[in-house]
Amino acid sequence: MEFKEIVRKDKLYVAQTYSRQPLAIVEGNGAIVKDLEGNEYIDCFSGLAVLNIGHSHPKIIETIKKQVEKIIHTTNIYYIPPQVELAELLYKVSGGYKSFFCNSGTEANEATIKLVRKYTGKKVIIAAENSFHGRTFGSLSATGQERYKKPFAPLLPGFKHVKFGDIEDFKRAISPKTAAVLLEPIQGEGGVIVPPENYLKEVSEICTDHSILFVLDEVQTGFGRTGEMFAFQHFKVEPDLFTIAKALGAGFPIGAMLAKPEIIKAFRIGDHASTFGGNHLACTVAKANIEIILDENLLEKAKQSGIYLLRRLKELKNKHKCIKEVRGVGLMIGVELDRPCNVIVDKAREKGVLINCTHDNVLRFLPPLNIEKEQIDKAVDVLDTILCD
Repeated sequence: MEFKEIVRKDKLYVAQTYSRQPLAIVEGNGAIVKDLEGNEYIDCFSGLAVLNIGHSHPKIIETIKKQVEKIIHTTNIYYIPPQVELAELLYKVSGGYKSFFCNSGTEANEATIKLVRKYTGKKVIIAAENSFHGRTFGSLSATGQERYKKPFAPLLPGFKHVKFGDIEDFKRAISPKTAAVLLEPIQGEGGVIVPPENYLKEVSEICTDHSILFVLDEVQTGFGRTGEMFAFQHFKVEPDLFTIAKALGAGFPIGAMLAKPEIIKAFRIGDHASTFGGNHLACTVAKANIEIILDENLLEKAKQSGIYLLRRLKELKNKHKCIKEVRGVGLMIGVELDRPCNVIVDKAREKGVLINCTHDNVLRFLPPLNIEKEQIDKAVDVLDTILCD
């Protein structure tokens, strides 16, 4: 099918809820993708932080082939061996958390809201302004961006929003009704906002002092994105619960809520469920994905590549006055401009580099953890030629 025909049929048959770029990707390998015409692009977006191990990893392909020949899905009414194996691996790499499996990050956050309320018996959750936790009603209520929420009001009550990174504002929001605080370790959709160095540690300590649950949304930051398996390990804190999705399944839909054993036991039979959550295929793929991250030392590679990319981008800041700030951790980096950045995204795509614009004026870099140095250089060089023309 030709590209024009795809666009025509998309408008005819698909809900128009996405602002699409004029590109149809049909093939990928590592950090490189191809469109219908065979044009190649360096993918510095990774399907929105999903493809941390890159496109079409041979082990993932082989894992999917083997598993679909056996069985894809049964039901959580029966025991699912790959689910148990994945949960055991997550327990080990996280430092002792038990899992509830679902299909996405927003579902994981919904499960978390329910567990927090059941465990504490309280209703109020403190979240951050400028945050993003999903588009279902509970996760949208936690989200701190009115542009996503306003059309769907009234939302779920019981959420307070405070300034991200402002410890005094957080303290003022606490009351006897507070059940938990829910934060992204780094705000992704909000513009790649990295908190002050000790902020998360201070929040964690205050939560302990007030018997409040400390919850982190690791949906975008997990599985090596910051150079650690989970961002909370980078910031040296220990949440009571955290949520994961995106890069967990290497492109296959799967999410999870992870909680300390003494907390998750508050969920009893019938309290929560997911028809597809934790099925044979999803769990088998996710387990293989984590093994690839560990076996190929992608955490260290993400650290080193992140340092290099950050340095290269900061060099551009010294050269281009339109760059206000370059910030990030590992391979989660934002370049804030003094103007809207959609035009930059379009020009980069035309020159063979895929990046994303978030919060209107922030270029977001989320390349695969195994992106090569030469690919980083090419992407930065392209950006250099189009910035602020």
